[in-house]
Amino acid sequence: MRMRAAVPVFLILAAAAVAAPAQERRVPRGEELGNRPIDISADRLSADSVKNSVNFEGNVVAKQGDVTLHADHLFAEYTRSAGVIEKIVAEGNVRVTQADREARAERGVFYNLEQRIVLSGGAGLTQGGNTVKGETVTIYLRENRSVVTGGEGGRVRAVIQPKGPPETKEKPGP
Repeated sequence: MRMRAAVPVFLILAAAAVAAPAQERRVPRGEELGNRPIDISADRLSADSVKNSVNFEGNVVAKQGDVTLHADHLFAEYTRSAGVIEKIVAEGNVRVTQADREARAERGVFYNLEQRIVLSGGAGLTQGGNTVKGETVTIYLRENRSVVTGGEGGRVRAVIQPKGPPETKEKPGP
């Protein structure tokens, strides 16, 4: 039996981080995320206009808003009529970063219109000293939540670091 943990991973990992001022924490609305341009750079590019796809190879970096994806190879499918990237498949040393959070896996699929990332192959998330690991991690960018699914044995693992003792103010002396 596979165990699934519905975990707002980025929120749990943020528990150990110092809260930023409200204006810095603004999360774009879901409609905004999928409409932002995706900036992709790589060592090589090959496009196939018949299949509406583009291959990027070598040191691939894809950015959309504050989310950055790194990989060895990236395959993007787009709609010709709307000119929108629908899906990106990243393989080899996949790393996704957003602010001080990072996710790693061997493979990742980014569904642009849904704003969903599925990482597989020993996936893990980190923020500060906190970690969550499983076989598959699905990140829902619009909802700011994640689901971690265990691999063999159905287990997921999380290590949450304590913030430390609360600070106390010393009483002024007489």
